Amino acid sequence: MLKFIARTLINALALFVAAWVLPGIAVGTSGAGGDTTGAILSYLFVGLVFGIVNALVRPIVALLSLPLTILTLGLFTIVINAAMLMLTAWLTSFTPIQFSVDDFFWTAVLGSLIISVVSMVAGSLIGTRR
Repeated sequence: MLKFIARTLINALALFVAAWVLPGIAVGTSGAGGDTTGAILSYLFVGLVFGIVNALVRPIVALLSLPLTILTLGLFTIVINAAMLMLTAWLTSFTPIQFSVDDFFWTAVLGSLIISVVSMVAGSLIGTRR
């Protein structure tokens, strides 16, 4: 359970960094509240949804696209990560907390790269990486 909470916090941090660096990624509530606690909870919620998408959907998509991933020497994984980011944005559009990604190329692709790097660094610092 502690590992799950740590992964959610890492996802929230990675999403925060991606939203901070890229102007096309935004996280916010549909209400008018702009306080710090609301922003932190928004990032935690989106990090939770992103973690669930990565745990449930990403392995299936990665398995189905294995021939294409092998053909591109693993570079198609970046496209898969960007697709999971777009899927997270679509899923959160049904909740009060809005996560938006402007377009697939280049915002989602660069966002997925930033999220991967931040997750890798934070995971290795905390010790949640295998």
